[in-house]
Amino acid sequence: MSKLTAIRGMNDILPEETPCWQHLERTVSHVLASYGYGEIRLPLVEKTALFKRSIGEVTDIVEKEMYTFNDRNEDSMTLRPEGTAGCVRAAIQQGLLSTTCRLWYTGPMFRYERPQKGRQRQFHQIGVESFGVPTPDMDAELIIICARLWRELGIADSVRLEINSIGSTESRAIYRAALVAYLEKNVSALDEDSKRRLKTNPLRILDSKNADTQTLLEGAPSLSDYLDQESEADFHRLQQLLNEVGVKFVVNERLVRGLDYYNKTVFEWVTDQLGAQGTVCAGGRYDGLVEQLGGKAVSAVGFAMGIERLVLLMKELDVVIPRAAVDIYVVAAGEKAECVALAATERLRSALSDLCIVLHAGAGSFKSQMKRADKSGARVALIWGENEVAAQSAIVKQLRDGKGEQSAIPIAELEKTVRSIFGP
Repeated sequence: MSKLTAIRGMNDILPEETPCWQHLERTVSHVLASYGYGEIRLPLVEKTALFKRSIGEVTDIVEKEMYTFNDRNEDSMTLRPEGTAGCVRAAIQQGLLSTTCRLWYTGPMFRYERPQKGRQRQFHQIGVESFGVPTPDMDAELIIICARLWRELGIADSVRLEINSIGSTESRAIYRAALVAYLEKNVSALDEDSKRRLKTNPLRILDSKNADTQTLLEGAPSLSDYLDQESEADFHRLQQLLNEVGVKFVVNERLVRGLDYYNKTVFEWVTDQLGAQGTVCAGGRYDGLVEQLGGKAVSAVGFAMGIERLVLLMKELDVVIPRAAVDIYVVAAGEKAECVALAATERLRSALSDLCIVLHAGAGSFKSQMKRADKSGARVALIWGENEVAAQSAIVKQLRDGKGEQSAIPIAELEKTVRSIFGP
């Protein structure tokens, strides 16, 4: 019988890796709560029409990358490739948009891409969305939240902020026509991917990684010359606000987002530490999407950060991750001792809930249990044998500080003794 393995690009996250994930998730949850954002939990599967209407039918995601299938009713369903569309759908459906609304979510997304470092077919994102505020102070708030997160995570010096304005839908359409006219005159100099995008999503050519295409774009019309007055004023105000709080940025006029729903401000946080997969967080304003998905016209702005890439960056920078180390390892030899140890351990867990206490399971000799205790990294071993059961006591043995020191402690005084070792 053949060995079953995980699907390509859908990876297991092992116990030695999860502490970094948990630290990241806890930090994000704490920071977002401090800014008044509430967590929303969204379905993994949505109607395919949601993504076709929001992302755009002629985007790479919809055309090539979505995991789409028909259910038993022959309705077309899709594993979510991104989180914003589902969050907007939920906000409309659940009536959350009658006032300013700040939401965040986390979980897996799915895209059929070529797996590589920092880019998997099942990947995980944290998304943050704000509804109901049309002014650039909300754009600034989201960017400032990111900056605070990077400081909390210890990666602030390794990421940089790039911002741009892609204008209103109307001004962008005018610019798109000018860009296409320029590129069509030079189509022979374009790489194959850009030639395809010329017919479907020409603005994406601006962030092409092809060196020859970038050289050609140096003579292309500039998006900033086509901005409408409101977008230009909002972009200027955003820069003022970021400067006021000391968030450094560069204006990148080639920066566009790959999803059709963006307008006005777009931004990315990028790093040079991860090779080609340098974007760790990206977002922008999408004022028309709520109406596009059937709601009333509501302004909106948000961002998403890739958990895998942030974890890779934290590892690359040797960020110290707080780990839940074993504090106490409990050893018991004999059936009576096991019963006494189990009851005493549960009392300790109730009284000292901040400590990690591991009770040995599976029997074994006293010697083998002590080897396990030492290997666990615990500071202290609590030991029960026949003598301790008879004396209603336990052996408390130091495994690290003052290694080897041990004393017999009455069970009635065990909690007090453990508290004195680990502090209040």
